[in-house]
Amino acid sequence: MELKTASALRRLRLVSAPEAISFLLLLVCSVLKRTTDFNAVPVMGAIHGILFVLYVLFWLDAWNRTKWDVKRAALYFVLSVLPTGGFFAEKMLKREAEAAVIASRARQEGSVTA
Repeated sequence: MELKTASALRRLRLVSAPEAISFLLLLVCSVLKRTTDFNAVPVMGAIHGILFVLYVLFWLDAWNRTKWDVKRAALYFVLSVLPTGGFFAEKMLKREAEAAVIASRARQEGSVTA
């Protein structure tokens, strides 16, 4: 795997879980806003918005570098808009990166011609 491709996957992985956490916290803050006097929605909304934009930018970069098919790219995007989807995306990206590293090492050693 090329270093830039691995970096793109790593960046997307690193922002997946925080984006999911911020989404869940934003949902909690929305409920609290309507049921109590506590209003953290503007702050959590801004934090989640920044993390979501980062996720989308890193997703686009990873899609471009990994040459995912449309189905796989769409799956990672859909996971970003589900409340706990970022956790699943992080797991899947970790497995994908590990498999790509193994394949890359095998190609370097000459044991695989793919």
